[in-house]
Amino acid sequence: MSPRGDAPKCQAEEEVGKLKKLMMLAALLAMLAMAAIPAIGQVTQEEEQEGEAGDLDQSFSVASEGDNSTQCAGIQGAGNTGNAQNVTDILQYGSTADEFEFEEVGSTIDVSPTSTTTCDQQVNQAATAAG
Repeated sequence: MSPRGDAPKCQAEEEVGKLKKLMMLAALLAMLAMAAIPAIGQVTQEEEQEGEAGDLDQSFSVASEGDNSTQCAGIQGAGNTGNAQNVTDILQYGSTADEFEFEEVGSTIDVSPTSTTTCDQQVNQAATAAG
């Protein structure tokens, strides 16, 4: 056979070889995608923290009754029905950090009312004796 007669056959074999390589590459990429996509999809984080508060009922009553009565009432009501909550979400996916440390992480509720009542009680009475 002449070299010209083998040229189409040789060229066809090269194209078949290239096509096989391309198909192998496509199959490899498809397998990689099938393995990686579910793993990436599993990286989720949910937090759950619920807070409940009770009822707060404060009632105060001050009454001044009778003749010549005096009274000094410094009333202050303070209450809290809230909940101290702290949620710190950390998701360590694809991170270069080894670990996380938290210092002074917390939540507090401070209720510290103050009240100052000064009472100057005097009886100013003008009395006359009618006789």
